[in-house]
Amino acid sequence: GGLVRYIIENQRFFREYVVHYTNAGQLIREDFQDTEDLDGLFSGWDPESKRYSIDSWQYRSGPIKASAGHREVRARQVAHSKREKGEGPFFDPSLKHPHCVFQILKRHFSRYTPEFVEECCGVSKELFLRVAETLCDNSGPERTSAFCYAVGWTQHTAGVQFIRTAAIIQLLLGNIGRPGGGILALRGHSSIQGSTDIPTLFDLLPGYLPMPWAGVDIDLPTYIENYRAEKGWWGELPRYLISLLKAWYGDAATQENDWAYANLPRLTGDHSHLSTIHAMVDGRVKGYFVMGENPLVGSPHGTLQRKGLRNLDWMVVRDLVLTETAEFWKDAPEITSGEIRPEEIGTEVFFFPAASHVEKDGTFTNTQRLLQWHAAAIQPIGDARSELHFIYHLGRRLKKMAGTGVRDRAVRDLTWDYPVVLEREEPDTEAVLREINGFDIRTARPVSGFGELSDRGETACGCWIYSGCFADGINHPAKRIVSSSDNWIAPDWGWAWPANRRILYNRASADPNGKPWSDRKRYIWWDSEKSRWTGYDVPDFPARLHPRSQPASKSDGPAALAGTDPFIMQADGKGWLFVPHGLLDGPLPTHYEPHESVTINSLYQQQSNPVRMKWRRQDNVYHEPFRDPRFPYLITTYRLTEHHTAGGMSRWLSWLSELQPEFFCEVSPELAAETGLVNGGWATISTARAQVEVRVLITSRVPSLTVGGRVIHQIGLPFHWGRKGLVTGDSANDLIPLVGDPNVSIQESKALTG
Repeated sequence: GGLVRYIIENQRFFREYVVHYTNAGQLIREDFQDTEDLDGLFSGWDPESKRYSIDSWQYRSGPIKASAGHREVRARQVAHSKREKGEGPFFDPSLKHPHCVFQILKRHFSRYTPEFVEECCGVSKELFLRVAETLCDNSGPERTSAFCYAVGWTQHTAGVQFIRTAAIIQLLLGNIGRPGGGILALRGHSSIQGSTDIPTLFDLLPGYLPMPWAGVDIDLPTYIENYRAEKGWWGELPRYLISLLKAWYGDAATQENDWAYANLPRLTGDHSHLSTIHAMVDGRVKGYFVMGENPLVGSPHGTLQRKGLRNLDWMVVRDLVLTETAEFWKDAPEITSGEIRPEEIGTEVFFFPAASHVEKDGTFTNTQRLLQWHAAAIQPIGDARSELHFIYHLGRRLKKMAGTGVRDRAVRDLTWDYPVVLEREEPDTEAVLREINGFDIRTARPVSGFGELSDRGETACGCWIYSGCFADGINHPAKRIVSSSDNWIAPDWGWAWPANRRILYNRASADPNGKPWSDRKRYIWWDSEKSRWTGYDVPDFPARLHPRSQPASKSDGPAALAGTDPFIMQADGKGWLFVPHGLLDGPLPTHYEPHESVTINSLYQQQSNPVRMKWRRQDNVYHEPFRDPRFPYLITTYRLTEHHTAGGMSRWLSWLSELQPEFFCEVSPELAAETGLVNGGWATISTARAQVEVRVLITSRVPSLTVGGRVIHQIGLPFHWGRKGLVTGDSANDLIPLVGDPNVSIQESKALTG
């Protein structure tokens, strides 16, 4: 927030970019009230439901749909806003109107001075100003800067808004859609991006299509009405969804039955991991698949995790080794203490040995959205099999068991006919990639991209944003041609979604007239002789849309884009500094303390994110109130180079275990002196939920901070250890409460008290 204020107050923002490519000039409804007006709350807050009504957040020109996030919010309210357009003007290019986004943003962050940053965050004014000046000096027409964060930004009760603030900064500085810019999440796994594209998430269908809500998205026309945007590429949503339904249900998906839309599952609430833990404890979840995860070490509140597992009828674990999750019934703190006896646990556990990544074919999708094919180096050893093998053959058995009733229809209708290879009947991975790419049902020809997808049932496509990765029957992710002097982006190394495009929204790399902002940063530009966009990358824009063109008044979808609308997935074609729809906790980021904190919010009376996910129950104890002398320190968790997340791929390897053999805490020399800790000695770390034993590492890497005039000590804990493997120890995540960000249901594991 301090950076946003610095950029605006010092006139360091890229004005032409901001005026033309963001919603800075958009006028917001006059009844909108900011956190500055309501002491930490936005207008629309309902204290009974603990939720916001977003009507007052809308553009004066009328309600607008979100391209991502909680797109169902407006559909789940009483109805879409019936409010007609307010009186004009609707847009102020001068950015001076008191109700325009830019002025709202300026007022919102006006108190985030360098002095306040120092008081609130413990970051010195001098260091803050050096960061701000460096960032601004390296942004603008001639230079760009990127934010790179290591995923931990998300693990807060306001994590989405942290990243939103980075997006605001990058839009103000003109660092989105241009080479060397952007916001990059440095993932802890090789394919986290892929697991959201073709999702393991409960609330998404492939390609970021929303999962339908029970009682709201009652049929296909209603779903399309709720989620199809009037402008930009989400206007093509029917093509993407109907092609997905044809891929999944084949001949069973017809126009007469809404392309088998009724077969899709429906959301009835939050079904994320955090909510599922409580559902297990309360007996509402009877069976559980754990595949490539080790929640007893890698997820928060291990005690409650184990309690949930003990209440299941059955659990399937697939992993390389017998993890803490696989053997919770015989090796756990409660077993060791005698509180629980193994024979008292009724959960039936099925363990399936899994193939590692070097034992199977497939793709990784990295944070650049780059699909890269990897071939199996060796065959799996013994009974180990790939996830593809397990899911495919499980699906075959379920289809054989499916009855003729309505409840079995979704399984019965599935197209589940992938060819198998080798004596182990491993599904052909390239056949799966071909289905994901999409094909013409009449000719079986792979489509060349999502532009060929049909809403008439003529194409099948497993994930529209991946369409084109198998164009012409070629496995493009397997390409390995390095860059050349005439094209430094290496378009033939792997394949980036969508359309092998290496930078999203790259229309923003040129000015409103289509000329590069500078020769030094030229990337995509308008070729007036050929009347088309050209450059080093695939243009993320209609190829022949003139830079100064304006859409016809009644056009929709991509045809409704103006030549200066680079953000083609947004309903207005602009980058959003202010979010009128799609987030549950406000249209702007604002400062809240973590759920557990040792200090009060120095900005507002509202202490923490009011919409944060929390479960107040006896088995999920929180540390409250603030400044409780029993828990005076801050705790944060992090990963080490030598270990991998929950340790399932590293604590069984002797050379890595030797490098990091014991669970430890990092503390400052000041905290060590205050508590009598000795380097290499032992310490007990306690929270309101659990305690762990750790070795002590005294270091300057985890400094004490002066916040609000008080010295605040931090404790750093790596989270890789558990009770299994060559090196063992307590689990840091046992200490963490179940509390999370309301937008993405992720736990707050980077800030708690102890």
